[in-house]
Amino acid sequence: MTHFYTENLLLTNNSAKKLYFEYAAGMPIYDYHNHLNPADVAANKQFRNLTELWLDGDHYKWRAMRWLGIDESLITGEAGDQEKFMAWARAVPRLVGNPLYHWSHLELARYFGIEERLSEENAEEIWHRCNERLQEKSLRAAGILEQFDVRVACTTDDPADTLAAHGQIANNGEIAAKVLPTFRPDRALNITAPGFQEYMAELGQAAGCTVGSYEDLLEVLKSRIDYFHAKGCRLSDHGFGAFPFERTTEREAGQIFAKALRGEMLTESEENRYRTFTLLRLGEMYYDRGWAMQLHIGAIRNNNDRMLKTIGKDSGYDSILDYHLAASLNAFLNELETGNRLPKTIVYSLYPYHYEMLATTIGNFQSSESAGKLQLGSAWWFNDQKEGMLQQLKALSSIGVISTFVGMLTDSRSFMSLPRHEYFRRVLCRLFGEWIEEGELPADYDYIGGIVQDICYHNAVRYFGISLS
Repeated sequence: MTHFYTENLLLTNNSAKKLYFEYAAGMPIYDYHNHLNPADVAANKQFRNLTELWLDGDHYKWRAMRWLGIDESLITGEAGDQEKFMAWARAVPRLVGNPLYHWSHLELARYFGIEERLSEENAEEIWHRCNERLQEKSLRAAGILEQFDVRVACTTDDPADTLAAHGQIANNGEIAAKVLPTFRPDRALNITAPGFQEYMAELGQAAGCTVGSYEDLLEVLKSRIDYFHAKGCRLSDHGFGAFPFERTTEREAGQIFAKALRGEMLTESEENRYRTFTLLRLGEMYYDRGWAMQLHIGAIRNNNDRMLKTIGKDSGYDSILDYHLAASLNAFLNELETGNRLPKTIVYSLYPYHYEMLATTIGNFQSSESAGKLQLGSAWWFNDQKEGMLQQLKALSSIGVISTFVGMLTDSRSFMSLPRHEYFRRVLCRLFGEWIEEGELPADYDYIGGIVQDICYHNAVRYFGISLS
């Protein structure tokens, strides 16, 4: 049986290996943005088999399987779990050059100790070996967080959520990781999306009141932010395609909101003005509470109408959006800065050609409030692979200050995605190792290794201010 040994994966020189094994590999994980289900952690869920743990909900794998012409029944359809796993096993050998090839073998090695190359020939044996291991406590949901030394995991939560599962986790003394909510008010900002009126009723119910006006909405959002804060939340998150910025007044925002509640059509300008004003007010609320605001910008989602109707949204039919960002982002940050209420902010772009522009933009608004108060977010989604990570790291280091970077996150719904941190750390050490080998950095490993450890963990601890005791 052939193997794929991952010990030195991506570590192309001796300096990279030294930095990784002596400084990076043993650092705890601070996963400050993911889409894990907190109810699974609270229940310490036992996964029924490898397909549920590894393939369900993973649109990265789904896209690759579709590219190979695999029938949808074997991806998201009615086929049995073992059939779906066998289809994935047939796909993996054909994914050379794709980060999924590396990730898949890292995941098998780190979770199950399997260093064999996955293929159709050994798939049935691996299926049974892994399923047997899933009976172990260390491979249940909370056990996985402990096994990988996850100190903080911030989930992604709607303002109307009760956060009951987070309360259960906090009261469970056997769960060491801090599993905390993140405030994600996209549905309150997406004023033209179907179901907006119904969501306003849902949001009001969560806050114990009726949202009948824009003034009511701002009060409800403030109330829910306070509720999240009391539950340990210290981050917000926002998703955008293009990033709008159109100035307006609270009175005009209120008029636009009233039109939406009446079910009237809005113009694109009205939508943009409402979103701009509301996001500015939210930014001020985050600043008042010491939160960090995350802006995920540049995805164009659910582009295949036929498949959207067949299997629903967020199922792997999204793309990178090419768009202009510099003027709107600078104007937005400047508006908050002018009022001295700009919160700590992390800006992610799915369009990698924005990295240098983003680095120059966030440099305009740094301050003594925090080292790296504004962050160039880690390589995201389609970019969280070797080349995308290197591009982001080089832009940050050449234009900004990489030593303040808060590092990697999984952005994943899968409990099998934690080796993304290892993958990132290997790429990071490869880059610093190359700089040492080429004489661009001194071969002072305690010095450079300390910066590596800061990026892997310590900077996030300092930046987000979440108590780990």
